[in-house]
Order: sequence, then C-alpha cells, then structure tokens
Amino acid sequence: MAENSLHTPVMLERTLELLTPALERPGAVLVDATLGLGGHAEAFLERFPEVEFVGLDRDPHALELTGERLAHFGSRVHLVHTVYDRIAEVLDELGIGPVAGILFDLGVSSMQLDQVERGFSYSKDAPLDMRMDDTADLTAARILADYDEASLRRIFYEYGDEKLAPRYASRIVRERAVAPLTTSAQLVELLIAATPAAVQRAGHPAKRVFQALRIEVNQELSVLERAIPAALDALEVGGRIVVLAYQSLEDRIVKRELTARSTSTSPRGLPVELPQHRPEFKLLVRGAELASEAEKAANSRATPVRLRAAERLRAA
Repeated sequence: MAENSLHTPVMLERTLELLTPALERPGAVLVDATLGLGGHAEAFLERFPEVEFVGLDRDPHALELTGERLAHFGSRVHLVHTVYDRIAEVLDELGIGPVAGILFDLGVSSMQLDQVERGFSYSKDAPLDMRMDDTADLTAARILADYDEASLRRIFYEYGDEKLAPRYASRIVRERAVAPLTTSAQLVELLIAATPAAVQRAGHPAKRVFQALRIEVNQELSVLERAIPAALDALEVGGRIVVLAYQSLEDRIVKRELTARSTSTSPRGLPVELPQHRPEFKLLVRGAELASEAEKAANSRATPVRLRAAERLRAA
C-alpha cells in the first residue's frame, strides 16, 4: 500500500486506553466492525499480541488493501466482507462466543472520499454512485431517477436536515424528465441554481443533499439501529465497546441505545433493586467525548467526531 493511503486513525490513543482493560485478559477477541484501511486494527494487534481479531467491512476494496496490511499477523486475523449489523451471525460462523471488545468507527472512510470515481464528494465531478459496497445495487443515480418527489423530500429532510428539501426535490423531478442526472456536477449545478443567493453564502448547497443520498444508498442509519444492540449483546461480562460517530443522526442512535442499556429497569417504589433490573452496562465517558484541539489541527477528520463507550456489567 502507498504510504499516503494510510490515513491517521481518529482518537487512536483514547480508543486504545478505553479498550485496554478488556483486551488484557487471556483469549480476548476484538471486533472492528468498520475495518476501513486498518489503522485502528494494526495498532491494536501490535499492542496486544495475544488478541484474536475480527474485522468487518462492506467495502471489498478496503478489505483487500487491509488484508495485505495485516497479513503479517497471520491466523490471529479474520476479515469478513459484510455489513456490520451481521456481527452476531459472523461471530457464530467463526465459532466465536462472547467477545472482549468492539469498535465502531462510523461514516464514510477516508479512502472512499479520496477515490473520486466513488462519487461521495460534491467538490469533484464523478458518477453519482456513493456505494460503500460497489457490489450492491442501489446508487445515488438510481435514487434520483426512481424515487418520487415525496420520497426525495423525506430523505433530504431526515438524513440531511435540509430546509430546502421541497425546492430541491421538485427541481430534481422536473429536471430528470428532460435528462437523467448521472454525475455529481449535474446535481451540484441543479442545487446551486435552485438555492437563493443568501442561502448559498451560508454554505455549499450540495453538502446536506449529498450526505442524505449517501445515507440512503447505504442504509446507514437503519443498519446502525440494528448493529449497536447486536454488538452489545455480543460482549462478554467486562467487555467494552467504543463508538466513534461523525454526525448527529448516528450519535443519537448510539446514545439512545447505550443510555437504555445502562439504566436500571427497576419499577419505581421497590425498596430493593432486583438483580434482573440492574443496568447491563455502565457508561465509560460522560456524554460524548470530543477529540483534542491538537488532534483536530493535525487530522481534520477528527473535528466532528463524538466518542461514546460502555462496559458490560452483567449478562442479560
């Protein structure tokens, strides 16, 4: 792999610090549910020479590159092409029971952003693809061609928090009747033309729409809603999970599940909390932890990150 393709992992030292107590035990298994280019993975495998590692990723290109990067760790490493909501099925297929640690580093990877032809960026012209797994069927171009106006408006609202969603959806439906939208430059031109000048001064008109399309193409939020509970269920007692989220919709899902599982379910008024009502998890950080100013300055990808972590206290 070219040296410039190895991107700096976000909040690496903090992630190592939080997961270390769980990974120091004999036979510990670590799952990286969003393997990417393996920056976190390599650091953990070097730091913990006895740990068995399972890496999941939906991007076959990332898996190929990271497989080469981690090849010298031999049989300790298991890499699987899958979406991370299948974490339970993957562990079962590998014959692995409850695990010691799980890491999620969410969002689009640096490699995917840097490969112009993948179509994730609105700043460069490319086919409207946006698939994290290019063996999947749904692309951004298909969404723009096939979704009705109400559906386009909904995803722009829900996944992009875009206030001009009705205007953009209407313009897309009108323009596609003349010619299909197949490239990012076409879509950006349309969005700019549909955006009042005063709004354009507040930020690029395409940013929220491209985010919404990417989330819809990859079903990121629905997958995450299934994946976090499945990951928590896969942890052994004393096991730990760390999640790095880069936008509020992801972070909200993570916060909701971790909060629910770290809260007592004991009915109000009981004089003694029964064991089955005690929290299954405890939170390891207060709220969402941010990257340091020094890390943000050194690695721009760390700027929006929100870190949450928890430890399993008891079996379900």
